[in-house]
Amino acid sequence: MRVLGINAIFHDPAAALVVDGRVVAAAEEERFSRRKHGKRPVPFSAWELPELAAAWCLAEAGLKPGDLDAVAYSFDPGLSRDAESLGLDDPWDHLRVDYARRAPQFLAGALPGLDPEQVRFVPHHVAHAASAGLSVPEDSAVLVLDGRGEVASHLAGVYRDGQLTTLASQELPHSLGLLYEDLTRHLGFLHSSDEYKVMALASYGRPKYLDLLREWVHADEDGGFTVERIEWAALAKARTADGEMTDDHADLASSVQVRLEEVLLDLARWTYEASGGVKTLTMAGGTALNCVANARIAAEGPFDRVWVQPAAGDSGTALGAALSVARAGGTVAPFAGADLGRGWSDEQLEAELKRAALPYSRPPSIAAEAARVLAGNGIVAWYQGRSEYGPRALGHRSLLAHPGDADTQTRMNDVKGREQFRPIAPMVRAERFADIFEGVYPSPYMLFVHKVKPEWKDRIPAVTHVDGTARVQTVHNETEPLVAAMLAEFEQLTGLPVVVNTSLNTAGRPMVDTPREAMELFGSAPVDLLALGPFAVHRASTFGDGR
Repeated sequence: MRVLGINAIFHDPAAALVVDGRVVAAAEEERFSRRKHGKRPVPFSAWELPELAAAWCLAEAGLKPGDLDAVAYSFDPGLSRDAESLGLDDPWDHLRVDYARRAPQFLAGALPGLDPEQVRFVPHHVAHAASAGLSVPEDSAVLVLDGRGEVASHLAGVYRDGQLTTLASQELPHSLGLLYEDLTRHLGFLHSSDEYKVMALASYGRPKYLDLLREWVHADEDGGFTVERIEWAALAKARTADGEMTDDHADLASSVQVRLEEVLLDLARWTYEASGGVKTLTMAGGTALNCVANARIAAEGPFDRVWVQPAAGDSGTALGAALSVARAGGTVAPFAGADLGRGWSDEQLEAELKRAALPYSRPPSIAAEAARVLAGNGIVAWYQGRSEYGPRALGHRSLLAHPGDADTQTRMNDVKGREQFRPIAPMVRAERFADIFEGVYPSPYMLFVHKVKPEWKDRIPAVTHVDGTARVQTVHNETEPLVAAMLAEFEQLTGLPVVVNTSLNTAGRPMVDTPREAMELFGSAPVDLLALGPFAVHRASTFGDGR
């Protein structure tokens, strides 16, 4: 069975292809269009489809639109109600719903040869749930939280033998995701985009408004929750995008972050009891990208295992919608890795280097070459294999640096054009994780924070956040042998088994996806080595030591 999944309705448009129960390809539209998040989440953009991502997914599998058995669209307009009746201030929401109803015709126009009758609507939160619950081999409880779907902002359920039973759902306007979005906007950041900045800022504040927030935001006995309307300006003055960041702003971020964690813990405990004590919790929805909250659920919650979909935001609903429809027609394979996007052969990479007239070499080991540059405190643009699906760079489209230099965080944020309060994350070989960190293991998708052991904080200051934690990626030799080899070489040279890993992009731009984009970043940013597949391009030999 060949199912193409489509996410288009809110933000982060994406496509995913599942063939005979196996995920063949998945990618966000932003990687093709080069528009961050693909589009803004407004009703007027709901008609915009991930045409480029969908066309690539089909080409990757050698399929044409007419070869598909189904197209799964991750929103069901038949479930929608008038925004005013849901308590939402969104007078143009009816356009969004109308566009969704017409999605079969829009898709048939974008994918010539597709029969509009092949399009199936999958409820938004069911698509989120399927992206997580159908990605693990065992039965699992599932918890979905985001800004909104058709009429709700949350789903708690359980997957048994691949079948979802919904246990609870919270109707709008109550939404933990919209709460965090509103705070993001109040703090001068871009909502539905910069929520991770609020999470980072929270570590610099004190939760001094927590008692008030406990009155306004709380879990209910039926598995849902209440979110009262909050006048943010009464707690901290609104900040403009270029305005001063004050202690009050950090304290407000801290207060909301802690309250979010507490409510999520309550919801996880309720879901555990309602599921009959299923041992695994799977999570999706934009709120599941809050790695601080995820770590607390894993540490204090009742589940033996917590697994978070790496494309937990709306882009992941393309995958979930496809899996949901595919599972109805048969079995689906467990999630095997986030490297589901575009990749290039060594021959294609070399042709691109020649076209750009860049001086390059092919060292005996690109892993050893990169480790040598990193050990000398250089910055490496690491471009290997297929690109990642989701917002995390996981060793395929990464910027790498030395974790032992306290100035590395400043340097990396300068290179990327980011705020200096933003942390940078470590990758570590799986077998060395327990020597340095405490917390969820394994953590291959960088979706939990971990405590840095006291004896290591001064040795890896670049990746130790102000609160003593780090968002770790564990690297496993069986799935990421090249990255593991680079880490092993770096440890031999420095005694440090950790390397800084952040996404290969600069502020406001999507992650690098093509070889040309990698070379453009290398040419415009102070990067010392471009490791493009097996090929090495050094800044000194390309531009001279003076640049």
